[in-house]
Amino acid sequence: MPTNKHPYPNNPYSRRKDEHMALATRFTGTGNELDQIHFVHQSLPTVAADQVDLSTSFLGQHFPTPLYINAMTGGSARAKVVNGQLATIAARLHLPMAVGSLSAALKVPALAETFTIARENNPDGFLMANIGADKTVADAEQAIALIGADALQIHLNTVQETIMPEGQVVPNWRAHIQAIAAAVSVPIVVKEVGFGMSRDTLTALPRIGITTADISGRGGTNFAEIENARRPGRDFAYLADWGLTTAQSLLESQDFPGTVLASGGISDPLQVLTALRLGASGVGVAGWLLRTLLDQGPEAAEEQLRTWLTQLPQLMALVNAANLSALKKQPIWYDEPLLSYAQQRRLSLP
Repeated sequence: MPTNKHPYPNNPYSRRKDEHMALATRFTGTGNELDQIHFVHQSLPTVAADQVDLSTSFLGQHFPTPLYINAMTGGSARAKVVNGQLATIAARLHLPMAVGSLSAALKVPALAETFTIARENNPDGFLMANIGADKTVADAEQAIALIGADALQIHLNTVQETIMPEGQVVPNWRAHIQAIAAAVSVPIVVKEVGFGMSRDTLTALPRIGITTADISGRGGTNFAEIENARRPGRDFAYLADWGLTTAQSLLESQDFPGTVLASGGISDPLQVLTALRLGASGVGVAGWLLRTLLDQGPEAAEEQLRTWLTQLPQLMALVNAANLSALKKQPIWYDEPLLSYAQQRRLSLP
């Protein structure tokens, strides 16, 4: 792995991206609360693992598995290597993949190659571009064209922008998203960056043309802590636990009329199964995969994902679910804290 160098002169974006990547291995969250949801054990099997169909559909595409590699990085020499490795893994395992925010490439064209490597290494795969909700239609179209994207992620990061030394939150994101949704030709998913989505947010999305949401709950990479660590006084430490967990966000999403994707601290196949049971059509992995790649190398990261893909049908058979539709009908129960949250929020339990 290359050292943390900045080959692009006078470029703060590369420094920031490398800082994010380094800090992401330290600030990994305190749990997404998916472990507070339990399947009721079934002792008499009715489904064999080789009979399980894991296929699913989202963003206008049918996929053989619900797993996808979520947005992580881009914008530096080190990020280019990581994006290339992730794209190679995605190509070999036939997984959709999102690149990190393309804002850096939109501002510094020399950084484009740190993102286009994903398309070079995965020429036929399903790739998602990623931009912030402050971007224009022209920005969105440029980001899509840059990597030949099959879909576009628009990320919501109010907490990160609030704490980030260079950040700024402006109240025009809905108008930007609505304009982009009306203009671009590829499917759009609006996603959080690890702080979860409330029913209020999810209710607003269809009104601005968005029918797919990645709830990206608290419990994985913690951008509140990452950005606070970049501040000289580290004076936003009290926001370390801000946001809704992945489990809470999935409960908040029960009445969303569109497609729900789940991410946020996903770290084993049982969490994937649980997120799917709560209504997700796809489940994204990011922080866990990045740490594995950086610590153990791309071969180890790929092998662990292969293990997940082997174990998921086995887990489906364990709960007597032949497909994702059947999985959503399997009985579950909740630990008291999560049950209390749902009751206080008056949320429907799936």
